[in-house]
Amino acid sequence: MKSSVIIFPGSNCDRDMDVALKKFGFNNQMVWHDDLKIPKSDLIVLPGGFSYGDYLRCGSIAAKSKIIKSVIEFANSGGLVLGICNGFQILTETGLLPGILQQNKYQKFICKNVFVKIKDKKNKYFKNIKKEILELHIAHNEGNYYCSEDELKILNDNNQIAIKYCNKDGKETDEFNPNGTLMNIAGIFNKNKNILGMMPHPERMIDKYLSSYDGNFFFENLIENLK
Repeated sequence: MKSSVIIFPGSNCDRDMDVALKKFGFNNQMVWHDDLKIPKSDLIVLPGGFSYGDYLRCGSIAAKSKIIKSVIEFANSGGLVLGICNGFQILTETGLLPGILQQNKYQKFICKNVFVKIKDKKNKYFKNIKKEILELHIAHNEGNYYCSEDELKILNDNNQIAIKYCNKDGKETDEFNPNGTLMNIAGIFNKNKNILGMMPHPERMIDKYLSSYDGNFFFENLIENLK
């Protein structure tokens, strides 16, 4: 399986993602934001970080990069596109995913482990995954997901809410909502579920020395579903 990770000025999780993808069997390629074409890929990843220093709005400048036209074409053809953290923000700025990522409720940068519950498994990202509740890591200042009532109805009607913040037992309440996000939403799909945007970082949780193995379940499952 071939994957491509897009690098923007200010990306800081591109190498983490490269290591994670290769660990689980992907033949990964690093693609510069100023390139025009993406190499043949089964998966494109927009990594976390602070593209262009998060000036204007998070992801707004990156969404105008030359490579984005190829990302949109790939996504619209049914290709898998995964956006993590800043990558999720970029996906909303391109219009590939609905809604926006606002500043965290308490206007503070958050960096900690959280639990998320998988809400839909009828897709290549989570089908047959061995755990329903994952411990992952978040590190963001703008992770507060918001969308209109009409958009939220569509997300619910089409089961496009991918993961929600919860506690270790799967309880989804405000107490376990780290950033004020709407309905504890931590990640969403597009209608066809080939595009996934999520704030938590699975690539940071693939080694016993990184406090959790749960990222392993995500990547192992993903490559198996792509075979």
